[in-house]
Amino acid sequence: MEITWYGHSCFRMTERGKVTIVTDPYAGGLGLPPLNIKADVVTISHDSPGHNALEAIKSEPYVLRGPGEYEIGNVFITGIAMHNVTLETPQLNVAYLFDFDGLRVLHLGDLSFVPDQSLVEALGEVHALLIPVGGGNGLKATQAAEVVAMVEPSFIVPMHYELPGLTIPLEGVDKFLKAMGVTRPQEADTLKFNANDRPEQAQVVVLTPQS
Repeated sequence: MEITWYGHSCFRMTERGKVTIVTDPYAGGLGLPPLNIKADVVTISHDSPGHNALEAIKSEPYVLRGPGEYEIGNVFITGIAMHNVTLETPQLNVAYLFDFDGLRVLHLGDLSFVPDQSLVEALGEVHALLIPVGGGNGLKATQAAEVVAMVEPSFIVPMHYELPGLTIPLEGVDKFLKAMGVTRPQEADTLKFNANDRPEQAQVVVLTPQS
C-alpha cells in the first residue's frame, strides 16, 4: 500500500482494489498549500479547521466523524474514542484504525496524552503508526516516543509538527527524532509497504509533504 502526506494530519492511503482514504483534510488558512485531492472515504478526528475541511476534497466521499466499526470497499475501519480530556478545554478526538486485508494503519488524530496500556493492547497489531509529535493540542515529542514504544509498529510516520508557512505554533520534528534516538530517519515522498515488509527494528519515516 501507499501512504502520502499532505502536511499537518492529512494523509492519503491507497491500496490496489480498495477505496482511497484521506484523513483530516485541512483548510486553506493554515499557511500550507491548498489541497487538491479526491477520496472515496474521509475520516475526521475532530471538528477544527486543521482537520475537518471537507470542502478541500474534490469528490463526494463517505465521511466518518466518530467512534464505531465500519466496512467500506473491503476496508475495515475502526474509530476509537481518544478524547483529549487532559487539555484545559476538553476536546473530542477520534483515532482511526484502517485494516486493508491485514495491513493495519493507525491514525491518532490530535491525541494529546499517553493512553492506558490496555487501550493500546486492544488495538492489536499496527504496521504503520501516524502520530502527532509537535505539541500544540497534540502529543509532545517525548509523549509521542512513549506511545510508539507501547504500540510497537513497524513504521512510524510523524505528523502535526512545524512546517514552513504553517500558522499553527508547533515544535519541529527534530525533537521527536531525538526522543526516539534517531539520527538518520528514512525520508521519502510516500511510504510503500506490503504484508512481507516487517523490519527487525521499527523504522521512522519522515515524509515530504506533497502538493
